[in-house]
Amino acid sequence: MKKLVILSIVGLFVFSCVVISAANKPAETQEAYDEDTYGPEAPIVWNKPVKAVFFSHKVHTKDNGLDCESCHDEFFEMEAGAAEAKEDFTMASMGNGLYCGACHDGSTAFAYNAECARCHNAPKEQVVWTKPVQAVVFSHQNHTENAGLGCQDCHDALFTMKSGAAQEKEDFTMASLYAGNYCGACHDGSTAFASNTRCTVCHIGVRGYGKLTGQGEKPSH
Repeated sequence: MKKLVILSIVGLFVFSCVVISAANKPAETQEAYDEDTYGPEAPIVWNKPVKAVFFSHKVHTKDNGLDCESCHDEFFEMEAGAAEAKEDFTMASMGNGLYCGACHDGSTAFAYNAECARCHNAPKEQVVWTKPVQAVVFSHQNHTENAGLGCQDCHDALFTMKSGAAQEKEDFTMASLYAGNYCGACHDGSTAFASNTRCTVCHIGVRGYGKLTGQGEKPSH
Protein backbone atom coordinates (compact mmCIF):
# COMPACT_ATOMS: atom_id res chain seq x y z
CA MET A 1 0.00 0.00 0.00
CA LYS A 2 2.83 2.36 0.91
CA LYS A 3 4.53 1.63 -2.44
CA LEU A 4 1.30 2.42 -4.31
CA VAL A 5 0.98 5.78 -2.57
CA ILE A 6 4.59 6.65 -3.42
CA LEU A 7 4.09 5.69 -7.06
CA SER A 8 0.92 7.80 -7.22
CA ILE A 9 2.75 10.83 -5.79
CA VAL A 10 5.64 10.40 -8.24
CA GLY A 11 3.22 10.04 -11.15
CA LEU A 12 1.32 13.15 -10.15
CA PHE A 13 4.59 15.08 -9.85
CA VAL A 14 5.74 14.04 -13.33
CA PHE A 15 2.34 14.90 -14.85
CA SER A 16 2.41 18.35 -13.19
CA CYS A 17 5.90 19.03 -14.56
CA VAL A 18 4.76 18.15 -18.08
CA VAL A 19 1.67 20.40 -17.86
CA ILE A 20 3.67 23.33 -16.45
CA SER A 21 6.36 22.90 -19.09
CA ALA A 22 3.80 22.89 -21.92
CA ALA A 23 2.02 25.93 -20.50
CA ASN A 24 5.25 27.90 -20.30
CA LYS A 25 6.46 26.83 -23.73
CA PRO A 26 6.20 29.64 -26.31
CA ALA A 27 3.42 29.02 -28.83
CA GLU A 28 5.75 29.51 -31.78
CA THR A 29 8.10 26.76 -30.58
CA GLN A 30 5.23 24.34 -30.04
CA GLU A 31 4.48 24.52 -33.75
CA ALA A 32 7.31 25.97 -35.79
CA TYR A 33 6.31 28.41 -38.51
CA ASP A 34 6.85 26.78 -41.90
CA GLU A 35 7.82 29.48 -44.41
CA ASP A 36 7.76 27.01 -47.30
CA THR A 37 4.06 26.42 -46.61
CA TYR A 38 2.88 29.77 -45.28
CA GLY A 39 5.21 32.27 -46.91
CA PRO A 40 7.74 34.63 -45.26
CA GLU A 41 7.24 35.07 -41.53
CA ALA A 42 8.37 38.70 -41.46
CA PRO A 43 5.67 41.10 -42.67
CA ILE A 44 6.06 42.88 -45.99
CA VAL A 45 6.30 46.66 -45.63
CA TRP A 46 4.98 48.67 -48.58
CA ASN A 47 5.74 52.35 -48.98
CA LYS A 48 3.30 52.87 -51.84
CA PRO A 49 0.67 54.19 -52.23
CA VAL A 50 1.61 55.50 -48.76
CA LYS A 51 4.36 54.74 -46.27
CA ALA A 52 4.26 52.05 -43.61
CA VAL A 53 1.70 49.59 -44.99
CA PHE A 54 2.10 46.10 -43.53
CA PHE A 55 1.10 42.76 -45.05
CA SER A 56 1.41 39.47 -43.19
CA HIS A 57 1.53 36.15 -45.07
CA LYS A 58 1.02 34.38 -41.72
CA VAL A 59 -2.29 36.12 -41.02
CA HIS A 60 -3.62 35.29 -44.47
CA THR A 61 -2.31 31.72 -44.82
CA LYS A 62 -1.76 30.03 -41.48
CA ASP A 63 -4.43 31.99 -39.59
CA ASN A 64 -7.08 32.29 -42.33
CA GLY A 65 -6.48 29.21 -44.44
CA LEU A 66 -5.51 30.78 -47.77
CA ASP A 67 -2.81 29.23 -49.91
CA CYS A 68 -0.27 30.81 -52.26
CA GLU A 69 -2.49 30.30 -55.30
CA SER A 70 -5.24 32.38 -53.70
CA CYS A 71 -3.29 35.55 -54.54
CA HIS A 72 -0.39 34.54 -56.80
CA ASP A 73 -0.14 35.26 -59.68
CA GLU A 74 -3.67 36.47 -60.36
CA PHE A 75 -3.58 39.45 -58.00
CA PHE A 76 0.09 39.71 -57.01
CA GLU A 77 3.16 38.63 -58.94
CA MET A 78 5.39 36.41 -56.83
CA GLU A 79 8.30 38.80 -56.94
CA ALA A 80 9.49 41.20 -54.25
CA GLY A 81 8.55 44.80 -55.03
CA ALA A 82 6.38 43.90 -58.04
CA ALA A 83 3.23 45.46 -56.61
CA GLU A 84 4.85 48.78 -55.72
CA ALA A 85 6.26 49.02 -59.24
CA LYS A 86 2.74 49.08 -60.70
CA GLU A 87 1.26 52.48 -61.57
CA ASP A 88 -2.20 51.29 -60.56
CA PHE A 89 -1.19 50.00 -57.11
CA THR A 90 -3.46 52.51 -55.39
CA MET A 91 -6.37 52.60 -52.98
CA ALA A 92 -8.64 53.47 -55.90
CA SER A 93 -7.63 50.26 -57.67
CA MET A 94 -8.39 48.25 -54.55
CA GLY A 95 -11.81 49.87 -54.51
CA ASN A 96 -12.27 48.49 -58.03
CA GLY A 97 -11.50 44.95 -56.89
CA LEU A 98 -7.81 44.79 -57.76
CA TYR A 99 -4.94 43.67 -55.52
CA CYS A 100 -6.09 43.46 -51.87
CA GLY A 101 -9.53 44.67 -52.97
CA ALA A 102 -10.23 41.32 -54.64
CA CYS A 103 -11.07 39.95 -51.19
CA HIS A 104 -11.28 43.08 -49.06
CA ASP A 105 -14.63 44.06 -50.52
CA GLY A 106 -16.69 44.19 -47.34
CA SER A 107 -18.10 40.72 -47.98
CA THR A 108 -15.27 38.21 -48.31
CA ALA A 109 -13.19 40.25 -45.87
CA PHE A 110 -13.43 43.70 -44.30
CA ALA A 111 -13.53 46.45 -46.93
CA TYR A 112 -10.29 47.94 -48.26
CA ASN A 113 -11.24 51.34 -46.81
CA ALA A 114 -12.30 50.06 -43.38
CA GLU A 115 -10.29 49.05 -40.30
CA CYS A 116 -7.37 51.04 -41.69
CA ALA A 117 -5.11 50.44 -38.68
CA ARG A 118 -5.05 46.70 -39.50
CA CYS A 119 -2.62 47.51 -42.33
CA HIS A 120 -1.62 51.15 -41.97
CA ASN A 121 0.63 52.45 -39.24
CA ALA A 122 0.49 56.22 -38.96
CA PRO A 123 3.89 57.65 -39.96
CA LYS A 124 5.94 58.76 -36.98
CA GLU A 125 7.72 61.52 -38.88
CA GLN A 126 5.84 64.72 -39.59
CA VAL A 127 4.49 65.48 -43.03
CA VAL A 128 6.08 68.65 -44.39
CA TRP A 129 4.03 70.56 -46.93
CA THR A 130 5.52 73.30 -49.09
CA LYS A 131 2.14 74.40 -50.45
CA PRO A 132 0.17 76.62 -50.14
CA VAL A 133 3.24 78.09 -48.39
CA GLN A 134 6.63 76.70 -47.37
CA ALA A 135 7.25 75.02 -44.04
CA VAL A 136 3.84 73.67 -43.02
CA VAL A 137 3.91 70.56 -40.83
CA PHE A 138 1.31 67.93 -40.08
CA SER A 139 1.61 65.25 -37.39
CA HIS A 140 -0.32 61.99 -37.79
CA GLN A 141 0.65 61.04 -34.24
CA ASN A 142 -0.84 64.20 -32.77
CA HIS A 143 -4.15 63.57 -34.54
CA THR A 144 -4.41 59.81 -33.96
CA GLU A 145 -2.78 59.05 -30.61
CA ASN A 146 -3.42 62.39 -28.94
CA ALA A 147 -6.75 63.41 -30.49
CA GLY A 148 -8.16 59.91 -30.97
CA LEU A 149 -8.92 60.16 -34.68
CA GLY A 150 -8.82 57.17 -37.01
CA CYS A 151 -7.52 56.99 -40.58
CA GLN A 152 -11.06 57.01 -41.95
CA ASP A 153 -11.78 60.38 -40.31
CA CYS A 154 -9.64 62.08 -42.96
CA HIS A 155 -9.04 59.47 -45.68
CA ASP A 156 -10.27 59.47 -48.37
CA ALA A 157 -13.06 62.02 -47.93
CA LEU A 158 -10.73 64.94 -47.07
CA PHE A 159 -7.30 63.68 -48.10
CA THR A 160 -6.47 61.04 -50.70
CA MET A 161 -4.30 58.36 -49.10
CA LYS A 162 -1.29 59.00 -51.30
CA SER A 163 1.91 60.81 -50.43
CA GLY A 164 1.90 64.37 -51.83
CA ALA A 165 -1.67 64.14 -53.15
CA ALA A 166 -2.89 67.23 -51.31
CA GLN A 167 -0.18 69.46 -52.75
CA GLU A 168 -1.14 68.38 -56.26
CA LYS A 169 -4.62 69.87 -55.83
CA GLU A 170 -5.21 73.32 -57.29
CA ASP A 171 -7.57 74.17 -54.44
CA PHE A 172 -5.20 73.19 -51.62
CA THR A 173 -5.11 76.75 -50.34
CA MET A 174 -5.81 78.62 -47.14
CA ALA A 175 -9.02 79.93 -48.72
CA SER A 176 -10.21 76.33 -49.16
CA LEU A 177 -9.42 75.58 -45.53
CA TYR A 178 -11.46 78.61 -44.46
CA ALA A 179 -14.33 77.25 -46.59
CA GLY A 180 -14.28 73.95 -44.71
CA ASN A 181 -12.16 71.83 -47.03
CA TYR A 182 -9.11 69.73 -46.10
CA CYS A 183 -7.93 70.61 -42.57
CA GLY A 184 -10.73 73.18 -42.37
CA ALA A 185 -13.33 70.40 -42.11
CA CYS A 186 -12.38 70.07 -38.44
CA HIS A 187 -10.39 73.24 -37.83
CA ASP A 188 -13.49 75.38 -37.91
CA GLY A 189 -13.29 76.95 -34.47
CA SER A 190 -15.77 74.45 -33.06
CA THR A 191 -14.48 70.92 -33.57
CA ALA A 192 -10.89 72.17 -33.35
CA PHE A 193 -9.20 75.56 -33.34
CA ALA A 194 -9.98 77.56 -36.48
CA SER A 195 -7.58 77.31 -39.40
CA ASN A 196 -6.95 81.06 -39.31
CA THR A 197 -5.82 81.01 -35.67
CA ARG A 198 -2.82 79.55 -33.79
CA CYS A 199 -0.81 79.74 -37.02
CA THR A 200 2.50 78.63 -35.53
CA VAL A 201 1.10 75.21 -34.58
CA CYS A 202 1.43 74.24 -38.25
CA HIS A 203 3.52 77.01 -39.81
CA ILE A 204 7.05 76.65 -38.47
CA GLY A 205 8.77 79.29 -40.57
CA VAL A 206 12.15 79.31 -42.29
CA ARG A 207 14.19 78.56 -39.16
CA GLY A 208 11.88 75.77 -38.06
CA TYR A 209 11.94 74.23 -41.53
CA GLY A 210 15.72 74.29 -41.60
CA LYS A 211 15.94 72.67 -38.17
CA LEU A 212 13.40 70.00 -39.07
CA THR A 213 14.95 69.04 -42.41
CA GLY A 214 18.60 69.75 -41.63
CA GLN A 215 18.83 72.05 -44.66
CA GLY A 216 19.89 75.20 -42.88
CA GLU A 217 17.64 78.17 -42.37
CA LYS A 218 16.33 78.51 -45.93
CA PRO A 219 13.71 76.10 -47.33
CA SER A 220 14.63 74.44 -50.61
CA HIS A 221 12.58 75.43 -53.67
